[in-house]
Amino acid sequence: MEGIILKPKRLNQYRRAVVGVIIVLFAFTSQAQNLEVGLFGGGSYYLGEFNPGLPFAKTRPSYGISARYSENTRWSFRLSYYRGKVTGADDKLSGVINRDLSFVTTLNDVALVAEFNFWEYFTGSKMDYFTPYLFGGVGFFTYTPKSLDGVKLRPLGTEGQNIGFEGRSPYSKYSFSVPFGFGFKYSLSKRIGLNFEWGMRKTFTDYIDDVSKTYYLKGENINPDNGAELLSDPTLNHQPNMQRGEEKNFDWVAYAGLTISYKFDLYSKKRCNSLKW
Repeated sequence: MEGIILKPKRLNQYRRAVVGVIIVLFAFTSQAQNLEVGLFGGGSYYLGEFNPGLPFAKTRPSYGISARYSENTRWSFRLSYYRGKVTGADDKLSGVINRDLSFVTTLNDVALVAEFNFWEYFTGSKMDYFTPYLFGGVGFFTYTPKSLDGVKLRPLGTEGQNIGFEGRSPYSKYSFSVPFGFGFKYSLSKRIGLNFEWGMRKTFTDYIDDVSKTYYLKGENINPDNGAELLSDPTLNHQPNMQRGEEKNFDWVAYAGLTISYKFDLYSKKRCNSLKW
């Protein structure tokens, strides 16, 4: 299925909403027990037409920043921005070798999640210095599928979007997501915390890899010198309406890595001894 199409008016409304969330979040942190700002480094991969279900296949580097507000020792809220890449190609991993398709996509991901600590935890505590945790929330991301040699695929309409084949139109550059996952928190010192995390993003687009529905050209009529047509069917042996992807299933994205964070104390009063180093 095609991703959610965000018209300019709707996109502007979303941007205002994001700004509002950020303002509210930092307004709360002015009264918060602590605020942590972190740097993330790790990897990203995807599940879709080129990788039906193998975790960490063709993982690519990703990085990001985050801000966490701790409500108490069990609950915290985090706003994050991650940037990464995902890639795939027809090979033994995908189980499909007769399309000769491939892609690499850059992702810009914003997420707001709630975290639940299984055990009491505070960065800076000698007693409550470690815990596993779960998280879940809402997200939004942009994605730009390209061929492996850097050609942007969306403008080419590789499934007939540009000519309205079967009523199709260009897919969106944006999509919402539902992020969730688990991780571990460890307090390294009075102000430094370390998190290891693995999380999935359930997306609402099937075009992260530029493959979703069917072919729209007769392979024998494709001009090999026409790059747009050739990227639609590199093998030149398919017919219109032959299956190219699996439109009933949306793509998934995953991130895994380490975040090192620095805690800013926003209370002026002294902490109890369990929080001192």
